[in-house]
Amino acid sequence: MDRKELVIIGGGPAGLTAGIYAARASMDTVLLERGVPGGLVIGTNLIENYPGFSEGISGPDLMIQMEKQAARFGCQILSANVEKIETNDKEFYLKTDYGEIITGVIILASGVQPQMLGIKGEKELVGRGVSYCATCDGAFFRGKRVAVVGGGDAAVEEAIFLTRFAEKVFVIHRREELRATKILQQRAFQNQKIEFIWHGVADEILGKNLVEAIRVRDVRDSSKTLLNVDGVFIYVGSTPNSLLLKDLVIIDEKGYIITDENMQTSQKGIFAAGDVRQKLLRQVVTAVADGAIAAVAAEKYFSELK
Repeated sequence: MDRKELVIIGGGPAGLTAGIYAARASMDTVLLERGVPGGLVIGTNLIENYPGFSEGISGPDLMIQMEKQAARFGCQILSANVEKIETNDKEFYLKTDYGEIITGVIILASGVQPQMLGIKGEKELVGRGVSYCATCDGAFFRGKRVAVVGGGDAAVEEAIFLTRFAEKVFVIHRREELRATKILQQRAFQNQKIEFIWHGVADEILGKNLVEAIRVRDVRDSSKTLLNVDGVFIYVGSTPNSLLLKDLVIIDEKGYIITDENMQTSQKGIFAAGDVRQKLLRQVVTAVADGAIAAVAAEKYFSELK
């Protein structure tokens, strides 16, 4: 059984930034990440709106630097999955596949996971043409036809990225206009490889062992069209990874954790930072800010405990 002053759950930009600030404040800190440090940002080809990088920086490069920085200040980073959190109102007991950890302060920075469409063929063909990460899988579709479902920033940005490999990229969106930022829209509209299918929703993904087609339904008259594609990339929102705390803190109707301006949740000693919490904007820059605030607030809380 291990004891730590602070446990950070999640190794994305919010968690790593919290680790940097907490370690610099000489807190005995461990960061637990069940996958690869960096979170979903690892799958981002280019980040153009993070201050300080005039030409942009790739997601993996930025996250590698953050991880190195946290480690340099003494934040312990472990590959571990947290299975359960219990409390006696004074301390928290974390059951992980690494072992049991006791702490007085937790920062949850577990982020979100891509939301599934829930249509026939999607689950069966994940990894066989169905993907939620163009940066991860785009190269497999060189010279092929693919569909992107969604109309927000992520969908349009990844559709543009896919044109590096694919012969044709169809963007399927249920409305007549995109939700993405204007600059991304302009780039997409100017790209001859991209074709937009307006008023369309994905009804079914077809294929035996690999994706062969996607059935698209027109929301106006329910007519259906079969689109022959080799891949389907889905960007229709995210689901917060807040299940660990559902019985300990207050969450909203979508599962996002509610905090105050200091990232404090309804449970004393538990803070939340990054995409997992309820807020207006979910970007790397806001996750980093959340992580810094959460660490400073956590350090203050811990000092008062002592």
